[in-house]
Amino acid sequence: MELINKYFKNLTEKQALQFEKLKPVYQQWNAKINVISRKDMDSFYERHVLHSLAIAKVMPFLPDSEVLDVGTGGGFPGVPLAILFPQTKFTLVDSIGKKIKVIEEVCKELDIDNVTAINSRVEQIDKKFDFIVSRAVTQMPEFVKWVKGKVKKSSKHSLDNGILYLKGGDLTEELASFKNVHLYEISDFFSEEFFETKKVVYLKN
Repeated sequence: MELINKYFKNLTEKQALQFEKLKPVYQQWNAKINVISRKDMDSFYERHVLHSLAIAKVMPFLPDSEVLDVGTGGGFPGVPLAILFPQTKFTLVDSIGKKIKVIEEVCKELDIDNVTAINSRVEQIDKKFDFIVSRAVTQMPEFVKWVKGKVKKSSKHSLDNGILYLKGGDLTEELASFKNVHLYEISDFFSEEFFETKKVVYLKN
């Protein structure tokens, strides 16, 4: 929790409590349905929560905006972002049903009421969103195909609507075919060594 407080100083009492309870609730569910490796659970706040919240440093989502988290797994980046932006509507999608069950139970226990969790392939989601977020589920060209036509045309944020993608390493080749792309170094926001090679990739719609 110290890590979250270090970089996000204006949390409400409810948000602080939700973040604090996040790890024990995930530990409880992870024992039944494995969604996070045991090694990662030791660094839960750094590798899962804070990493997810790097997106918030690039784009503070507005109230009533709609965000789609594709291949959310155990709920990252969607669940930490939903706590931070309680008036934004988050749709979390994963093709594995047991992962969606964990997300639903975590949200219920922590009173996170702005998340809709759907067990589906993203191609079957028939709706448009302000932003699409994800954490390295596939190569960017493939991901763009999956979410084609799912971003709203008119933008109301400081950045145009598009994709905010958490990715690490050298992305030169992977992103070579994209013109409207911008890389944000997560190490500019967070000083921990884990984030040294990690980025938020912004792809304008």
